[in-house]
Amino acid sequence: MIFLHHRNAKEVASAYRNGEELECSSRDLSEAFWSLCNIYPEELIIWIDDEVKVELNDDLTEIFPHDLVMSSYSIVSQYLPETIGYVDQLPFVNPDYDAKYPTWRMSTDLGGIKAKTALQFQSIYGDIKNFGLLLNSMARTGQQNSLFCYSDPSFVKTLSPVPDEFKASTGEVFNFVAMHYKREWLLVLLFCYWKFEKKFPVFFFLHGLGHRSFFKKIVDLSSISLESGEIDLNKETVDVIIPTMGRPGHLKNVLEDLKSQDHQPSKVIIVEQEPDRNSQTQLDFLVKNGWPFEIVHHFIRRTGACNARNLALQSVNADYVFFADDDIRFPSDLLSQSLKELNRLKVGALNLNCLQPSGKTIFHKIKQWGAFGSGTSIVKSEYALKCKFAEVLEHGFGEDIDYGLKLRSQGSDIIYHPRIKISHLKADIGGFRGIQKPEWEKATLKPKPSPTMMLLVKRYYSVKMMRGYKVSLFLKYYREQPVKNPFHYFKLMQERWNVSEEWAKKLLDRTNSNLNSSHE
Repeated sequence: MIFLHHRNAKEVASAYRNGEELECSSRDLSEAFWSLCNIYPEELIIWIDDEVKVELNDDLTEIFPHDLVMSSYSIVSQYLPETIGYVDQLPFVNPDYDAKYPTWRMSTDLGGIKAKTALQFQSIYGDIKNFGLLLNSMARTGQQNSLFCYSDPSFVKTLSPVPDEFKASTGEVFNFVAMHYKREWLLVLLFCYWKFEKKFPVFFFLHGLGHRSFFKKIVDLSSISLESGEIDLNKETVDVIIPTMGRPGHLKNVLEDLKSQDHQPSKVIIVEQEPDRNSQTQLDFLVKNGWPFEIVHHFIRRTGACNARNLALQSVNADYVFFADDDIRFPSDLLSQSLKELNRLKVGALNLNCLQPSGKTIFHKIKQWGAFGSGTSIVKSEYALKCKFAEVLEHGFGEDIDYGLKLRSQGSDIIYHPRIKISHLKADIGGFRGIQKPEWEKATLKPKPSPTMMLLVKRYYSVKMMRGYKVSLFLKYYREQPVKNPFHYFKLMQERWNVSEEWAKKLLDRTNSNLNSSHE
């Protein structure tokens, strides 16, 4: 392990390997970083700002369980300011600093990467002198190419407050967006600076238009192999959760696929929802057929997948939870391969490649995922059981996004895996979404966005992310609706936004009222 000490992300202060001081070829931090990576490719390079006073944990190697990890921790500063939220609203932009959290936003305060992994980026970013820009560019590109990037408080013995110092200038923000996003986001960024920052940096905007782009840059990290590790599948248990409604034939097929698994689940928890008080269960085959796993069957009158999954989670006692839809099909090695990959990648959740029968894979690399599939994911129970699906989002959309954000704040990354596939039949009968239309769908002036999405925006987005989301929503939706007068359109959309906020508040107040009543 090499400790590369620096001053304000510019000048090398000192470098140590196994307690012995190294002679750096340059005092320039970026040049010294690349030099050390080339001389010591098998070493872990830890950068640390000497001007930041912090007590490191004793064993930093635990932060890097394999060579495809890049981590940092912000003690006082970040490179990019919160204005990056104007163009990006994925979870990676707004990390929870109290947990190990997936993010490409790297801090120059403290962090590390395996030298040979960093070298895969030298041909692309080797000329960048700004160390903060270098780290964030490597992470931003790397995250799309199977590099796992984190903010990790395990670096230090005492947690730091949320950083309030940002090193990148306005011009550097525009350059970063030009490098790593589609060109149209520069226009959004310019508008947001004018609207919300009371600035009009048109020079930086024009300069960004001419800047070299690395958007969707391919980096081959296949030479960085991960050890498979030893896993005794006989000791790894999986419980399966399936909410269902009106799809007995499809559900039976799912159970048959589970029955054929080369690694059998311990328990399958089925929550059958039937709102008709005069109806009986449609799942007689749960008893008649001999299944090689325990089946827990809940028959309830209340509809909604959030309530159903929360109810099912109460019966989970296995090591892992497979969140399954009731209209999917999958191969016999799905569970065993998933467990092996969870162990190899050292992560808490896998989002499996869910395709419709005629669908084709779009993303072909394992990568940190900005979403969560509540019907196609396998999660370690130590994380899953600490989270609940938000019933305020019932019968709407976004409950899976909300649950995924809760998992991340518990320290579980969510990894998309292209090679473990599920076929989603999208059955044209049954299902829980269409059973009850939200009240706002009956209104003359319909909210935009959906009030459930508005709740997520209010709960998880920073102020600048929310503003960026609003601007991009207004721009994108303009092409999809009939009002072409921009002034009339903007006024109408603002009214619909206000309606969405009002409905979101009603939903939240109603949920809080129900919670208070249940506690009395």
